[in-house]
Amino acid sequence: MEFYSEIRRFGDEYGGGFTNGFSLAGSETVQKMTVAEQGRDKTVFSIDGKECLTAYHEKLGEVTVCRSGFKNMTDSPVTLELLSSFAIRGLKADRIHRATSFWSAEGKLLSQNMTELNLEPSWAKHGVRIEKFGQIGSMPVRKWFPFLVLEDSENGCFVGVQLYCGSSWQIEILEKDGTVTVQGGLADRDFGQWTKTVGSGDCFETPKAVIAEGESLLDVCNKLVRAQSPRIAGCDRDLPVVFNEYCTTWGNPTVDNIRRTAERLDGSGVRYLVIDSGWYKNPGEGDWFSKTGDWLPSKTLFPNGIKEVADIIKSHGMIPGLWFEFECLGKDAENYNNTELLVTRDGVPATVGGRRFFDMRSKKVKAFLDERVIGLLKGAGFGYIKIDYNENIGAGADGAESLGEGLRQCVEASREYFRHMTEEMPDLVIENCSSGGHRLEPSFMELASQASFSDAHECASIPLIAANLHRLIRPQQSQIWAVLRKGADLHRINYLLTASFLGRLCLSGEIFDLTDEQWQAALDGIKFYGRIKHIIKNGKTTLIDTDVTDYSAPRGFQAVLRECDNEALLVVHTFEGGANPPVDALLGGYTVIEEFGSALDGDFRGRAYLLKK
Repeated sequence: MEFYSEIRRFGDEYGGGFTNGFSLAGSETVQKMTVAEQGRDKTVFSIDGKECLTAYHEKLGEVTVCRSGFKNMTDSPVTLELLSSFAIRGLKADRIHRATSFWSAEGKLLSQNMTELNLEPSWAKHGVRIEKFGQIGSMPVRKWFPFLVLEDSENGCFVGVQLYCGSSWQIEILEKDGTVTVQGGLADRDFGQWTKTVGSGDCFETPKAVIAEGESLLDVCNKLVRAQSPRIAGCDRDLPVVFNEYCTTWGNPTVDNIRRTAERLDGSGVRYLVIDSGWYKNPGEGDWFSKTGDWLPSKTLFPNGIKEVADIIKSHGMIPGLWFEFECLGKDAENYNNTELLVTRDGVPATVGGRRFFDMRSKKVKAFLDERVIGLLKGAGFGYIKIDYNENIGAGADGAESLGEGLRQCVEASREYFRHMTEEMPDLVIENCSSGGHRLEPSFMELASQASFSDAHECASIPLIAANLHRLIRPQQSQIWAVLRKGADLHRINYLLTASFLGRLCLSGEIFDLTDEQWQAALDGIKFYGRIKHIIKNGKTTLIDTDVTDYSAPRGFQAVLRECDNEALLVVHTFEGGANPPVDALLGGYTVIEEFGSALDGDFRGRAYLLKK
């Protein structure tokens, strides 16, 4: 395969083959540019006789890291309408694999033959066939993950790509004459209203993309996931258990509730107790959603200040955590109408579903957040922050040469604030959340210790979503809800606990009301998790076996095998009609050392097996 860059400058002739309106690839600039330097890790292209476009393709371990850099070598500004992070031509593929995503249905695999997409070459090898997909706005994982795997089934070869892009992005698959070209990066002018003006002598560099080759879909996914390099706080590196009280109070935390929870968790092995949304609202002043943005602890809920609650948590041997959605404002926030601080589009505040957005490029916004967010965390002694993000800016923002570029700058400023927080608080544990999983892409994941895998709190599809994410993010970062209810039988409790073994165990629910038998099951689950978490952290997933298609009414079973040296973790769940799955056939020559969960002789059961060769 051949690495290069797709670029289009303002005024270029458009590419032919009936692509105009579908794609900006194949522009006049691309047709005329020549290779000036061919190196092992980069290709330098000459445009108009000047060396100004570089396609970087550096081999790092199991993957190739790609990005593009453009330097304006002319005497006048140049406006770009497209600059890809990667472009590869000369591929052979007959099948593609993508990861779809909606709220509480993250990472569902969609595998299609090229012929199903009408991407086989035409009879005369004329015309270009295109499949273009992506996402517009500030929720980078919405409808699609920025991820693609191409399969050549005849030769058993797979090529995968993952974009590191937190704003609007695109990936294009183009077929003309029996070979395939794939390119992607920032959403272009047609798709994402993006242009970038580069001044004389200035440079612009794209977000990176990571490419991997392998012998199977999971092989490629493992390589892409292992290439991610997250910033993990020191106290979080051994994958401790989290308790988040959101599904206990649903946005109504109180001192008494948190005290009862902390007392129950004392000595359980749980390290973090996280106070979720609503800690800033007062009765009669709106709900938790509309009151986001001021970040002043409620004097009604916490009459002695929120530090008292943090101290209570610490007195029971845990690190206190606090929820924020600091990039957004609800309609009752003090700055909701302060346009000087807000993201605008066409001069009007971007307003979406009762949300507006702080313009994270603003120094005044940063100073406000330094006081209300970092200042509060430091002053009260919180060591963990859950950063939520519950709406999407959309196509763009004012303040740059194009709406798409304005959006890119806003998102990059948000990412920079994540970094700023860890500079101010080096031991801070950051949880990346966006209505569950709308930010589960590598450029945000590399800034966090953990991520909320989904807002799938109590539904039957939790094991399915958790398994999907093995292809896309590190399981050691994937925090999975296990909401324990007093009305649940032991099968239900085991179903949830074993699902959480597919990533990070996060408890919630009215644990202080559980019976001794129920609570003992939870404690046993925590202990078992402690014995298998090194496999979650260091292993690789070699099997995801399920044929479930309907997440709202799953039928059959799922088995996930994760291997680490001579050990493995097998997690099996049954759904409707899926009792008695073929566990013996799934062991793959391993011996069962320890088991946890329910017998798999009924519907909606979960069981985990620690294995050894």
